[in-house]
Parts: sequence; C-alpha cells; structure tokens
Amino acid sequence: MTTKPTETNYITRKGALRMQEEIGELWTKRRKVVQEVADAAAQGDRSENAEYIYGKKKLREIDRRIHFLTKRLDVATVLDPAERPEGERERVFFGATVDLEDEDGKQATYQIVGADEIDLVRGCISYRSPLGRALLKRREGETILFKKPSGETELTILAIRYE
Repeated sequence: MTTKPTETNYITRKGALRMQEEIGELWTKRRKVVQEVADAAAQGDRSENAEYIYGKKKLREIDRRIHFLTKRLDVATVLDPAERPEGERERVFFGATVDLEDEDGKQATYQIVGADEIDLVRGCISYRSPLGRALLKRREGETILFKKPSGETELTILAIRYE
C-alpha cells in the first residue's frame, strides 16, 4: 500500500490566532452546554427529553469542530507575511496582499492565504485557488491572462505588500 504524501498546510499567524480564539470560544460554549445537558438529564426519562437530545447533538457538533480545528492547527505551518525577506517582497508569495486591476479598470485587493483562512468577503483567497496560483511569483506591473468561467480576462498587478 502506497501512502500519498501530505501537502503542507500553510496558515498566516493571524489565521492561526483566529482558529485558536474559535477553539477557546467553543470550549466556553461547551461548558455551558454540558451544564444544560446535565440539568436536562436530571429531569428523568432521557429518551423523550428534547432538551437532553438537542443538547447532546450540540455537544457532538462542538466536539467535532474543536477536533477539526485542533487537527488543522497541529499540522499547520504558521508563516508571518511581515517576516518575508526584503529580497522576496517584490514578488507574490504566500501572505502577500495584492492590488489588481482588470482590463475594464475595476480594482480588487486579495491576500494570498491558506485553505483554512479563505474569506471572500475580506478578500482572502487560497494560494491553491486558480487565481492564487496564477499570481504566485509574479511581480508588480505584470499582466496575467486569467481564465474565469465567464471567459479570459487580463489582470495587472498594481501593488504587492506584506503586512
């Protein structure tokens, strides 16, 4: 049996801190739910006790999320974009914040992050995404041809920064 090598799971320092904060919040919530389940169990017949059944379900969901986040953090390689060496700051690498302009003059800003940090509302895209891969190792001023579902578009890199 051959084992598939696992791909490195990169995450920014901010992303790792957000995940740790979420774990802390889940532990706080879990303590409250455990008390609610204990109170519901004390009421008697658990088979028909909706509060008990629902509480146990909530506990399983919380435990599942804590387990998932803990495992993801255990295998993550934390990188701080601000610590990128000066010689590499003129190119797009993991953690870069990139200002782009398309052929219609529309501008957008994206930060290249890990898979656990994707948040399109905040402009965080994965370095494994099609756009993320297209931007990697590019320089300010370069124009790339990017294939979108609606067709190809030219994107020009206006600025690259590491924050």
